[in-house]
Order: sequence, then C-alpha cells, then structure tokens
Amino acid sequence: MNDSKKTKQSRNFLLRMWDWFWTPTKVLSAGFVLLAGFLGGILFWGGFHWTLELTNTEEFCTGCHTMETNLAEYRNTIHYNNHSGVRAICSDCHVPHEWQHKIKAKIMAVKDVYHEIAGTISTPEKYEEHRIAMATVVWRKMKVSDSRECRNCHNFKYMDFTVQETRAASEHQRAIDNNMTCIDCHQGIAHDLPPGYQERYRQVIEQLEAINKKVPDQPNEVAEVKSYLEKVSN
Repeated sequence: MNDSKKTKQSRNFLLRMWDWFWTPTKVLSAGFVLLAGFLGGILFWGGFHWTLELTNTEEFCTGCHTMETNLAEYRNTIHYNNHSGVRAICSDCHVPHEWQHKIKAKIMAVKDVYHEIAGTISTPEKYEEHRIAMATVVWRKMKVSDSRECRNCHNFKYMDFTVQETRAASEHQRAIDNNMTCIDCHQGIAHDLPPGYQERYRQVIEQLEAINKKVPDQPNEVAEVKSYLEKVSN
C-alpha cells in the first residue's frame, strides 16, 4: 500500500469520525451533547466554587445571632486591628486552604447549622456553658493538624528572631526545638479563654498521648507541652 493510499484512508477515517460526532441522534448530536455537558460542568463548578467562597466570608460566618459574642471578642484582638493592617477573618483560622481538608471542614460545619436551629448557644448563658467544650474541639483539631491554619500566615521557617522581642524569640525557638505547635501556647488568640482552660488543654494533650502510645512508631512529643502548662498554671 503506497503512501498516497494510506493518507487517503486516514483522511476518510477522520471525516467519518467528524460526521459521526456531529450527526444528530434521535434528538441531538453527540458533539452537541458533549459540548453542552462540558459547558454545563464549567457553570456547575463555577457556581459551586462561588458558593463555597461565599461561606468563607466574615459576613457569612457572623450572620447568625449566636456569633455576636464571637464577633465582639474577635474585634478586640490583634487579628482584627493591628499596625500592619493585615486582618485574619474567621475562615483564615477555621477553614483549611487545602481542598481535601476544606471540604471535610465544610461537611463537619453542618453540625453548626443544627445547633443554630436547636438553639444550643442561643443565649449568653448557654454560650458560656458550652464555651469550654467548643474551645476543646478547636484545640484538639489544631493540635492534631499541627496548627495548620495558623501556618497559613505564621511559619517558623520565615520568622526573623532577631527582630522579635527577646521573650517571643526564645519561646519560638523552644517550640521548634521541642516540636511544639502554635496552639500549645496560643489557646486564646482570637476569643476569650474559658475558666480552667489550662487544665482542659492538658486533658487534650493527655488523650492524644494515650492514642499515640497505641500506634507503633508514632512520635509522642508532649512532655514539653505538659511542662509548659505546668509552668504557666502556677
């Protein structure tokens, strides 16, 4: 078979494929269906992403009246007002940037909708009653993730200890040396601390230590955290 005949056959095959692609079926052509599906997918993904980002805004996070206490406390912290003008909003601290962790956080947030409807923290008194439990959930999550959301903005690797206050530089170096994480020292960075918070955080550390001991070759780096909690509670 000469090259001319091969070229002709190849061209005929491509023409047949093109005709099949655009030839109408009983209702629509396969090409139209695929093209419409592609455009529909883009519109769906765009709408989904837009909705997801909408739920990350400060206005959305503080839209429920039960968040008024959180909002008032947050506005009195350095994360809201500071000399640099860089503001961290709710989602910066509570929503991961990584896709898989973000989706998990959004799914878990469904329980917040339930408690809002159920009125679990609908009054200041109820809020204070549940404050330590809510804080404990966040502390445990951040300890397990190595303060992942904090590190979106703060990272030991990029800290210049020479321009930090002496105490801050010393504590950050100690944290690096002993594999501590942000939440080990900064439990109340954006919200008021509940009474007895140090004892409750110690319980979180002890629970994680017990779990780690059951897992072979799992690092068990909590001794320094316990020592720190003992020091600051005395």
